[in-house]
Parts: sequence; structure tokens; C-alpha cells
Amino acid sequence: MGHRLTAEEMGRLTVEEFRASGKLPLTVVLDNVRSLNNVGSVFRTADAFRVEHIALCGITATPPHREIHKTALGAEESVEWSYYAEATECVEELKQRGYKVYAVEQVSDSLKLGSEEAKEAIGKDERVAIVLGNELDGVQESLLQHCDGSLEIPQYGIKHSLNVSCAAAIVMWELFLRLRTGLIEYYG
Repeated sequence: MGHRLTAEEMGRLTVEEFRASGKLPLTVVLDNVRSLNNVGSVFRTADAFRVEHIALCGITATPPHREIHKTALGAEESVEWSYYAEATECVEELKQRGYKVYAVEQVSDSLKLGSEEAKEAIGKDERVAIVLGNELDGVQESLLQHCDGSLEIPQYGIKHSLNVSCAAAIVMWELFLRLRTGLIEYYG
């Protein structure tokens, strides 16, 4: 068995190096996420995959905040973020800037992650935004109408929901594999 890697062996970046580095063309939109631990966890995962931006909307708390920092562990300093009172304004702005915007939600016409339809819908060179909603209510019905589509995480157990930060991590990983051209050729 190998040894635990040091920060140097992992090639860990400083905050300044991270900010100057190339980013995944992905924005994560958190709309009305209540738990500050979930917000912090999304920041930490976004840092891991070099996500370019997080948009915090509605009642979603913003840094600096002690409870966010507990799970973000400093990622709230490295990942760029902005705040919008209304998620609709954020989504419309992203679309005007050329992003394809997908809600992460279980709806009748959602694209299942890993499916051929999802692979075809999201080009490797696209700018993508994902919208994650409230822990209890999900993405607002009115906001779904502003998105270009919905992505769904296939689930096979008796529960058909995931914690919002877990769902964000799964979708970020899947999009990292899809959008990070030249690094990992996951989709063939």
C-alpha cells in the first residue's frame, strides 16, 4: 500500500494560482438552498473540479460565514461567486452569455446522466450552467420554464432523492468528464 500524499505531491494550488488557472466552463446555480453546510460542500466540490463560478440565489447564504467555511474549508475564497435575489434573473443572464442551462430535477422530459441523449445535448465545447434547488422543494416550477432542459441522476433504490450537495457533486463530476477536453476522454 502506498503512503498518504502530501500537498506538494498532489500539486495543490494556492488561491492565487487557482484563480489564474483555466476553469471548467461550468456555473453552478444554487437557488434557495437553506443549509449552509450544503453551500459550503458545493464550494468545496466546485474547487476540486475547477468550476468557474457559483451563483447563489434567493435565501441561499453567501460567504463569508462561519457555517459555510466549516465545510468549504477555504474553497469559498478560491471559487468565484455572485449573488442574485432572483434565480430567474441569473438564468436569463447566463443564457444571454451563451450558456446552456439545465435544472437538476426529476421531470417528465429530463435527460438521464450518462444517457446517449444527455451526451448529445451537452457538447464538449459548450458553456453549461446547472441549477439546483431547495432541499425540500427542488427547483422552482417557474424557474424550470427558463431552463434549456433538465438533467436527472438515475437512481435505483427506494428513495428517489439525494442531498443537494451530493447531487451537485455527481453532476459536476459527470460534466467535468464531459467538458474537460484533452484531460479525460470518458465519453469516447
